[in-house]
Amino acid sequence: MAIQFRTALAFEYGQVARLSPSIRRVIARNPSLFTFHGTGTYILGTDNGVAIIDPGPDLAEHVEAVLAAVAGETVSHILITHTHIDHSPAAAAVKAATGAPTYGFGPHGTSPGGAQVEEGGDYDFTPDRVVADGDVIEGAGWTVEAVHTPGHTSNHLCFAFREENLLFSGDHVMGWSTTVVSPPDGDMAAYMASLVKLRARDEQRYWPTHGPAIDDPEPYVASFIAHRQERERQIGRCLADGLATIPEMVAVIYAEVDPKLHRAAGRSVLAHLIHMVDSGRAACAGPPAIESRYRPPD
Repeated sequence: MAIQFRTALAFEYGQVARLSPSIRRVIARNPSLFTFHGTGTYILGTDNGVAIIDPGPDLAEHVEAVLAAVAGETVSHILITHTHIDHSPAAAAVKAATGAPTYGFGPHGTSPGGAQVEEGGDYDFTPDRVVADGDVIEGAGWTVEAVHTPGHTSNHLCFAFREENLLFSGDHVMGWSTTVVSPPDGDMAAYMASLVKLRARDEQRYWPTHGPAIDDPEPYVASFIAHRQERERQIGRCLADGLATIPEMVAVIYAEVDPKLHRAAGRSVLAHLIHMVDSGRAACAGPPAIESRYRPPD
């Protein structure tokens, strides 16, 4: 099942766009191969109690644009989907300007002591209010349910906006691209289980932090699951053909992908191989690692 990506997006950097009666968005000027046009910061609600979802990177221009968008309003909540540097660092400046508490699953990484487990993590962020799966957060005229969706990061949350039956999907499901899953904090088994979890829900639209909305998300999520399953079949064929290292597999599987993305692709292949080793579909000497040599199961 091929993924039908959604990439069309009309916007202006720093300008607030009205997406629905209750939702606005400001896009940060941080485009890249991993952020598409940039981070979309959502503003939920109006006037006397709005939530800001994913304040974004620590860019003064973006913080100023977000604060200008809510000028004269009361910001009551700052919601964080996860702690990558394009999502949470601006929370400190927004909190300082508004006094609103931050809400998130926890600090980056879930290892004891919050050990630094990957590049690109925001290790300075700790939420004021810890949010668990199924927790309900209420504001002035809006209600969101926290949906824990580990995989991209262990602390990734989506936020289900009940009044409009939609989901702020963070980086877990995006319209423009598949999601990077990079061990050790990224976990492919958890990511695929989280996709299954979202597929069973009934939200009719997703708003990712990067890119356009995803309408009719159930078949779209199904295509993501099928894509990951096919990727593991490709890895299995590589192993059967005698390809033993991750760079060898990346060269075959991602032959048509920009070489600038091959390092990230290698991390994704590692995530798949960890899943495959754990489930008995691949083998290697010792714990799976980027430099390991892999083989078909014994």
